[in-house]
Amino acid sequence: MERHPSTPRRFFAAKLADQGLSFHDVDNYWKEDVCYTFAGAEIERIEAATSALHACCLAALDHVITRGRLGELGIPEAFWALIAASAQRREGSLYGRFDLAYDGVNPPKLLEYNADTPTSLLETAVCQWYWLQDCHPQRDQFNSLHERLVERWRTLPGPGPVHLACLEDNEEDWVCITYLMDTVVQSGRPARTLFIEQLGWDSARGVFVDEQDAPIENLFKLYPWEWLMREPFGVHIPAGRTRFIEPPWKAVLSCKGLLPILWELFPDHPNLLPAYFEPHGLADYARKPLYSREGANIALVRGGAPLAQSAGPYGAEGHVYQALCPLPDFDGRYPVLGSWVVDGEPAGLCVREDDSPITTNMSSFVPHYILD
Repeated sequence: MERHPSTPRRFFAAKLADQGLSFHDVDNYWKEDVCYTFAGAEIERIEAATSALHACCLAALDHVITRGRLGELGIPEAFWALIAASAQRREGSLYGRFDLAYDGVNPPKLLEYNADTPTSLLETAVCQWYWLQDCHPQRDQFNSLHERLVERWRTLPGPGPVHLACLEDNEEDWVCITYLMDTVVQSGRPARTLFIEQLGWDSARGVFVDEQDAPIENLFKLYPWEWLMREPFGVHIPAGRTRFIEPPWKAVLSCKGLLPILWELFPDHPNLLPAYFEPHGLADYARKPLYSREGANIALVRGGAPLAQSAGPYGAEGHVYQALCPLPDFDGRYPVLGSWVVDGEPAGLCVREDDSPITTNMSSFVPHYILD
């Protein structure tokens, strides 16, 4: 794993805009004056770690359900039966992203699992792939994300149209669901986008409806379950017949309370870091809210003293404490690897880097390729 200077493509900004990445130039989000390279054996280690972590997460899901521990994760009791039934049926999941600390030497370590609403899909599946074709056509990339998404829509239970929804004022989320709509259409299924604010409820039909009063049979929502469960219309979800993607059981895996439960079940696992619901004597740790987005409200502590901290509105539900895992330092840039899964299978890699050891929505996206 190395970081190299790279010559930006001529007119790369226009190419990114044509591909749909409308915010590529905001805060230097897309970077192609550098790139990351990986040996084939390193990619194999990342894939193996991703598969192992996915299996651990499913085991943790079953443990939380059978041991009645949903309350520890801040999940409202009104949704416990829905989540348990969803988990028992293993209702169809589309995708997720494991955020890993990896330096090319030590085993990849799980920082968190974005199991419910991960973004950066277009950048990973499309934009960095076309960068590879333009700049390193003789090389390969850990990236089958687009093809796997299209195929997953073909096999995902729930025939019929797919509605895809996000908040109206979030450009990043809108770009993500617009890209996902394209993968739905390529799979042969009809699709349409709307905003969360446009969702309605038809009590007579027991289904959510769009702004044209059409029933929503399948809803991909780029809107976290912890928010949905606290919305006024959330009370209708358990009794409704709308199928949600991601399914309700993903609410368990998207909570950072998953981290101490994983460590409890799989102590000393090579891809896990010690994690607890209390500091547990840790001198070096990351304190993370049970629920947060985009790296908000994270505090890094070393030797009992603050190392770095990010602001934000989260943390009311509580926190977890994870052993501090220093990210590799490439001349003051700290990368985090995003390892994607589609239907539980490894599907691709993205790299986000920052001059802070906390990765946020302002961190840069950097493309990669495989050396051999």
